[in-house]
Amino acid sequence: MNTKAIRYISALFTCLMLISAGNAIANERYGKQKVVYHINYDNTKAQAGALRNIQNHINAVGAENIELKVVLHGNGLSMLVDPGSLEKLPKVKHANANNKMTATIDKLKIQGVVFNVCDNTVKGRGINVADDLYDVSDKDIVPSGVAELSRLQQMGYTYIKP
Repeated sequence: MNTKAIRYISALFTCLMLISAGNAIANERYGKQKVVYHINYDNTKAQAGALRNIQNHINAVGAENIELKVVLHGNGLSMLVDPGSLEKLPKVKHANANNKMTATIDKLKIQGVVFNVCDNTVKGRGINVADDLYDVSDKDIVPSGVAELSRLQQMGYTYIKP
């Protein structure tokens, strides 16, 4: 092996060690967490900011150390509304589930984030879960967004409203 390759491998190994040490220190500091993020607003920039906060939270604590849920209700469902469905949903003003938003949601779901959707909002706004919302199944639906927030707090989840 030439000197350049040895230096490269050594630098890569050192970086991996520093990352591991950084994660260990963060995990020691924060420990295990249960968190619920509350989104009930329809503002693409604010919703994207909330998703960045969630990713930053995971980065700080470690995906293996956090149980994280996002509860969406009211105008917050716009985060998951397919733009192609907007025209047929008169009670929905915006559809923010564009490619960038859905890619971020997918990345968070891979890390274990659960997105819960309020059934009251779904019914009240005439939304068809299978056709109008991005990657939502029956297991993601909760009877009431606000009641779910209360239930999760009673279970020890920390409430965050970004």
